[in-house]
Amino acid sequence: MPTFRREEILEAHEKLLSTRDRAVAGEIPWGALADMFTEDATFVDPAWGRVDGRENIRAFMDESMQGLEGWEFPHEWEMVDGDRLVTGWQNRLPGTRPDGGHWQTPGVSRFIYAGDGRFSFEQDLLNMVHVFEVMKASGWKPSGRLNAPPSPVPRLYAWEP
Repeated sequence: MPTFRREEILEAHEKLLSTRDRAVAGEIPWGALADMFTEDATFVDPAWGRVDGRENIRAFMDESMQGLEGWEFPHEWEMVDGDRLVTGWQNRLPGTRPDGGHWQTPGVSRFIYAGDGRFSFEQDLLNMVHVFEVMKASGWKPSGRLNAPPSPVPRLYAWEP
C-alpha cells in the first residue's frame, strides 16, 4: 500500500471542501464532488448506503442532495493516519434555534486517499435518528422535491471497502 505525505492528503481534502462549498452555494452541481474520487471509488452514506464507481457517485450526489438547499456542512477537524483521513463536521440545517444556536448534528467521515488528489473511499457516519429529530424540531421543510433513498439500501458489510 503506497504511503502519501500528510500534506498531500490534506491538500486533496481542502479541494474537496472547496468543491463542496461551491455546491452548497449552488454554483456547481453536487455531482462535481465525484471528480475528487477514483473511477472505482466507494462512497457510503448512512441513509443511501453503498455507492460504487465515480459516475454512480456523481449521480448519487445530485439525487440525494436535491431539496436540501440551504443546508451547510461546516468542517471542524481532521486526523491523518497513513493513507486514511478522518474528519469531523456538522450537518447544519437552515435557520437558528430560539437560543440563537444552530440546528445541527455532528458527523464523521472516513476517507482513504489514493493519490493524484483523489480518494478511493469515503464513509459518512452520523445518527440519522438525531438528524430526523432536529429536522422535526426546527420545522424544516424541503425547498423542493426530496428524493428517498433506494430500497433496499445497499450496505457496507466490512470495515474496509
